[in-house]
Parts: sequence; structure tokens; C-alpha cells
Amino acid sequence: QVQLVESGGGLVQAGGSLRLSCATSGFTFSLYAMGWYRQAPGNERERELVASVNTVDMTTYADSVLNRFNIPRDNAKKTVTLQMYGLTPEDTAVSYCSADPPLGGWKFASWGQGTQVTVSS
Repeated sequence: QVQLVESGGGLVQAGGSLRLSCATSGFTFSLYAMGWYRQAPGNERERELVASVNTVDMTTYADSVLNRFNIPRDNAKKTVTLQMYGLTPEDTAVSYCSADPPLGGWKFASWGQGTQVTVSS
């Protein structure tokens, strides 16, 4: 059973940094693409894919976080991290770690419980 546990969220001032971590178990980590989604306040119907990293370390980023966020993965430790810099109040959201199985196209992804990121102005 896929298990994803996020940590590292919290409250930070605008311009600050946060590091989110996702510990995983229950699946062959190296075969899964990993991603971080977020759900902003008042937007409960939609989760935005913020960043993803595939099995060969190719990364993608939403335009809103490009050049501010990084998503390194560690296959040995079975973890994926979201490094966030230059945070703004618009980054306030619940952030979710996600694991996408081979050929899943993010349609069959598993999710963690989420961690709150709050950026004050």
C-alpha cells in the first residue's frame, strides 16, 4: 500500500524559505514519478501541480514557481523534497506529495495527507 507522509510546512514571512519533505513506503519508489501539488484557500475544487520529477530526474514546474522552487528526489532514501524560496502570500496553500505509477499520467496517483504552508505579508 502506497504511503506518503509530508512534513516541513509552517508559517513563514514573505521572502522566506521552506523545505517540505515526503517520506514514502509501500511501492518501488524509483519507478514512480513524484510530484508536489497544492490547494489554495477558497480553491477546494482544484489542486495545482507545482512541481514534478520523473524517474530519470527530469523536472517540471508551474510557471508561478519557476526559478523559486526545486524538487530533488532521493531514490536511496525513498524521499522527495520541495525546496521553496522567495515565498509570497500567494504560495499559501495545503501542499500534497503525490506518487504517480508508471504510465499513470497522474490519473492514478496516490496522495499524502497534506501539510499547511502559510506565508505572511
